[in-house]
Amino acid sequence: MKIYNTSKGILVQSDNSFYLVNENWDDFFNNDNLYSKLEGIVKESSAIDNAEDIVANHLLVPMNGQELWASGVTYYNSKLGRQEESKDAGGGDYYERVYNADRPEIFFKATNNRVVPAGGKVNIRKDSTWDVPEPELTLAITSSGKIIGYTIGNDMSSRSIEGENPLYLPQAKTYDACAALGPCIYVTDKPLSTDTKIAMNIKRNGQVVFEGATQVNEIKRKFDDLVKYLYKECSFVNGSFLMTGTGIVPTTAFTLQSGDEINITIDSIGTLTNYVR
Repeated sequence: MKIYNTSKGILVQSDNSFYLVNENWDDFFNNDNLYSKLEGIVKESSAIDNAEDIVANHLLVPMNGQELWASGVTYYNSKLGRQEESKDAGGGDYYERVYNADRPEIFFKATNNRVVPAGGKVNIRKDSTWDVPEPELTLAITSSGKIIGYTIGNDMSSRSIEGENPLYLPQAKTYDACAALGPCIYVTDKPLSTDTKIAMNIKRNGQVVFEGATQVNEIKRKFDDLVKYLYKECSFVNGSFLMTGTGIVPTTAFTLQSGDEINITIDSIGTLTNYVR
């Protein structure tokens, strides 16, 4: 099942039917038994007819009081990309170490006000010269640390700033409209299939200028281990979201431009489309 956060209420999708729920998002989301609750809603509620209009015109970011965090260097391709961008600054060895370490790289990404929904405009920093989107499977996690679902994340990144010095990571990652989440949260009572495909294409003036794909089984880290480290000394009253890293890395010759269209598709979840300011 899928849930959408909209200005009309919470939209629950089961197969091809939709149900509208008027509840507080944070209370609704932060439920270790969310899948069972959704089953009850589907059984007890009547389907609505105007779901297409709500999805097309009233989508919000599928978060509110949650924080968005991110994991780095969880794919081999990401390790190589980070080493390439930072080799002149002498930081390449750090990424090799973190890729092979027990402790993962986890960093704060954004609160709700810096995240845009599906169809929204993401930002590239004006003081950056090399910018890319990072398509990431994103975990939806309750305050107890339970993974209740999955969504699509776009971790916008300034490779020029991070490559200049790894200590500049917060500036390379966190700024206004630095991320997108959506279009929904896929809620399931089963682990996500390891052959789940993640794909991205970027269009410029209607033409594809970059495309790539990977699978969840290319992620080195276990999701439960990532969550364990995130929750070691941090509490999340309303739950959290954790991006699991990217395995799709554009070449060094590619950088985003204003007006570009970014499409990220993950099996079972859907497609997150955003545009560059």
